[in-house]
Order: sequence, then C-alpha cells, then structure tokens
Amino acid sequence: MPVASIIMLSLLLLFVVLFFYFVPLGLWVQSVVSLGLGPISIIDLIRMRLRKITPRLIVDGVINLHKAGLPSISTDMLETHQLAGGQVPNVVIALIAAEKANIGLTFETATAIDLAGRDIQQAVETSVYPKVIDVPLEGYLAAVAKDGIELKARARVTVRTNIPGLIGGATDETIIARVGEGIVSAIGSSDTYTTVLENPDNISKAVLSKGLDAGTAFEILSIDIADLDVGKNIGASLQADQAEADLRVAQARAETRRAMAVAEEQEMKARTQEMQATVVAAEAEVPKAMAQAFREGNLGIFDYYNMQNIKADTGMRDSISGMGEKPIEGPEEND
Repeated sequence: MPVASIIMLSLLLLFVVLFFYFVPLGLWVQSVVSLGLGPISIIDLIRMRLRKITPRLIVDGVINLHKAGLPSISTDMLETHQLAGGQVPNVVIALIAAEKANIGLTFETATAIDLAGRDIQQAVETSVYPKVIDVPLEGYLAAVAKDGIELKARARVTVRTNIPGLIGGATDETIIARVGEGIVSAIGSSDTYTTVLENPDNISKAVLSKGLDAGTAFEILSIDIADLDVGKNIGASLQADQAEADLRVAQARAETRRAMAVAEEQEMKARTQEMQATVVAAEAEVPKAMAQAFREGNLGIFDYYNMQNIKADTGMRDSISGMGEKPIEGPEEND
C-alpha cells in the first residue's frame, strides 16, 4: 500500500474520531428520543465539548428533570452551575425529590446551597425523612435541681431540614448545644428532683417553647427524654465542704488568738521582770542615799537605829502573822 494512502487513511480515521468526539450524535439521538427536538440541540452538545463540560452529565440531568415535571431548567443553567464548581447530579436529584415531596425548592436556591458546600441531596432527604440527633452525642447531661440532687439526662431530638435556612444556618453542633443548655436550665429550675422524674415531658415542653431552632438549618419537631438517672447529692456535698472549710477557718482564728495570748503573756512577764529590775535598782539607791544623808548631817546615828528597830519590829509582826495562818493549813496536811 502506498505511503500516501496510509497517511490519508490515518487522517480520515483521526477526523472521524474527532468528529464523533466533538459531535456526540449518540447523546443527541438520546435527547431527541427522550425530549424531542428543541430542548437539546447538536450545537449545545458541541458547545459543551468546547467548554470542557461532560455532555453526558448535562443531558442525563435535563432528561431526568423534564421527565420529573421540571421543563423550565435548561442546559445553559446546568452548564453554568457545572462551570461554577457545583455538583450537578446532587442538584438534579434534590430538585426531583423536592418536586415529588411538594417541597418548595427552586433551582436558584438549590444551586446556592450546593455551592455553599452543603449537601443539597441529603438536605432534601432529611426534609422528607427527619433525622434523630442524640443530645449529647456520648455520655449524659448533668444538672442539679434546687434541692441539690444531681440528675443525668440524655435526649433524642428529631429534626428536619429547614431549606430556606440552609444558607448561613447553624448545623447539628448548635442544635446539640442549645438543647443541652435548655435541658440543664429546665432541670435547674425544678424545685425537687422528684418532680422531674415524675414528669420528664415537662423538660421537653420547656425546651421546645424556647425556639432553639431559630437561626439554624433545622426545624425541631420533638425532644424526647430517652434516659434520666439520679446522681449524687451535690447540695449535701457542698454543705459538707462548706462546713469543713468553716471549721478550718475557726481553727485558724482560734490558733491566732492563742498565739496572741501567748505573746501577750510573754510580754507581761518581760514587763514584770523589767519592773522588778527597776525596784532592785531603786533599793540599791537606798544605802547610797543614807550614806549621803550621814555625810550631810541630815540623818543621825539614833535615827538609823530607830529605823532598824522599826524594820525588826515589822519583820517580827510578819513572822507572827505567818505563824497564825499555819494552823488553818495544818488539818489539810495532816489529812
């Protein structure tokens, strides 16, 4: 075979491959069979190839939407969403599900939710089939009633998606936090723990009345107390701790007063010794004063002996009075 013929055949095969790549006749025939002429033209399919959009994705989406009763959504709208980075299959499935469930979901809202990073398909499914959220996810909520008894609660919250609030609305974590706060507040406002155990539905009513789903992507349908257990007597424990603390404070104050009393006693002893030293010093001055009086002639020898006699007489009287007190103590010693 001549080389020229081989080259021409290769070019022909390349042309055929490129032609059927940029002109997907199979998809066009499928769209014509499904929708008829008009909704999807061969020019639309060629334009998708040139814009690097997968024609199969757009064609299947348009066909499904038209068959579901949404003929207003065109190929241009799906192409624009695909170029913006959206998930066309999720949007198509969500719109069809919303249409069948009579949920007011427009194409603009669905694409905005999808571009915001939310799973629009799951959101619509949650609107049809509400989901249950455990509060808390693990463990129990601990709350204390006014009588000091601790209660441990666990709730199950049934929610469904609030389609208009999906954009900018809070997620599951906010619902869990708000419901948990509401349960703790409801238990804390109860007078006794027995009233809570008798009517757990009062907690659900109190929490539901607060409108905790405001500003979130969900609508709370019900709050059910799944488990409610009695915990510790927190009030008694706090009172015992307070009594122990008061005892320690009183002991510390008593120890302070005792130390002050001991210090004051030592101070009084020091003062007594100081006064005794003063007396001894004063008595030591007496002989000096008498000697000075002898020298100056103010005190004679007879005056000195008279003073000595007076001292001796005073000492004798003291000894006699001391002997008079001994018979009083005598019987006790003899006994």
